[in-house]
Amino acid sequence: MSRVRLNNRRPNRIRVKSWLWRHGPLPCALATAVLSGCATYSEQMTSALDDVTAGRYEEAIGQVQKASGLSASGVPKELDSDAALGLLNRATLKQALQRFGPSSQDFQEADVELEFLDIANDTAGEIGRYFFSDSATRYRSSPTEKLAINGFNMMNYLALNDLQGARVESRRFTVMQRYLDEYAKDQPHAAFGSYLAGFTLEQMGEYTGAMRYYDEALAVQNFESLRGPVQRLSTLTPYRGRAIEKFLADSNPPTARDSTADSKATAKILVVISVGRVPHKVPERIPVGAAIGLAGSAISGDPAVLGYSVFKFVIYPGLAQSPSRYSQVGLLLDGQGVQPDLASRLGSEITREYESIKPSIIAAALSRMIVRAAAAEGMREAGNSAGSGLGWFLALATEASLAGLDKPDTRSWIFLPDRVYVYQQRVTPGRHRVEVRLGTGPSESHIEEIEVAAGEFAAVVITAPR
Repeated sequence: MSRVRLNNRRPNRIRVKSWLWRHGPLPCALATAVLSGCATYSEQMTSALDDVTAGRYEEAIGQVQKASGLSASGVPKELDSDAALGLLNRATLKQALQRFGPSSQDFQEADVELEFLDIANDTAGEIGRYFFSDSATRYRSSPTEKLAINGFNMMNYLALNDLQGARVESRRFTVMQRYLDEYAKDQPHAAFGSYLAGFTLEQMGEYTGAMRYYDEALAVQNFESLRGPVQRLSTLTPYRGRAIEKFLADSNPPTARDSTADSKATAKILVVISVGRVPHKVPERIPVGAAIGLAGSAISGDPAVLGYSVFKFVIYPGLAQSPSRYSQVGLLLDGQGVQPDLASRLGSEITREYESIKPSIIAAALSRMIVRAAAAEGMREAGNSAGSGLGWFLALATEASLAGLDKPDTRSWIFLPDRVYVYQQRVTPGRHRVEVRLGTGPSESHIEEIEVAAGEFAAVVITAPR
């Protein structure tokens, strides 16, 4: 009798083996891939983040190069997206080490290679789908990141006293800024770049162009350090933008004593301070019901199939705040305290930009989840029809395998500074001392002794992405 039962079972086992041979390799192979998968770019950058937080910029550069496939010297002829993103992060750290020439080269190469997310023209929801499977897609910078590249490279050229290089970056900055102005009007877009572009053109004697850039910066906020420059330029060019008009109306005319002192101050000092880090991407979980409410009609597929899914949460790339140890920034010029202008909060700009595309991202996550659930349900029905009784097991294995490979893309320019401060002042030709103090109790000091000739300028650039 037992022999008969054994023989009766054997055909079922043969059918199950046959079915697994035809259908089983997919979930099995995917499960193997999940278990043996390599760390993502974001995971490999963890050590670099720790080094930067501790101020070990040199060690962090080594970690960035390792994660990005970059060599220690030069730039590879062919760049993949991880390498291009690595150039952005390495450029920031080199700027923090005041290696302005190499930093500029990295920024230039990254700017050429990186595409940006075309938020304004995303009619088909491609942006949401982009944020998944970071091992298979090209990294695209957000518009704010793309704009910041040109702004930070302007800092490099000004620190190198290269006005022509800064002029080129100002033109690139303008192109991206116009795109953002059309997409999101009446919102700040890296105003520090407009400030630096105005300074560049003023030094080159292009006074009308300088006033246009200063008008863009003043449309965002009042820059106290621009009162002197704008008043002087108003006597050299007839250009008046709306923000310039208001700024001049609010300014007190210079006294005779101020004018006499100003005539002796024929040199100029520019100080740019960048601190903190913008929010970085991390995997976030949200209940399916809440995700459907946020995504709305942007979901493709039938959400009803999610009722069969064992996963009740959607995983998508969210934003997490990056802690900063520098809550305050101080500036002394020749021993006298002055107040730098907070020009940009790039973290806030990136957060606002992200929130505008978040529903599309969640919709893409849900749509992919629907595909996984439908595939798992197909496996369950196929397994049950084979009489194996393994339907639910196969469904679970399939959905788990597909979910494991469908990782949200959490890559970003993680060392992009959050806050940018600017300050400029006319000084008498000669030697001057600039001291930047970061944080409180005790503060971290950066001291620069600089020599400025008559009619020239000197730029002090301090970058501390922590």
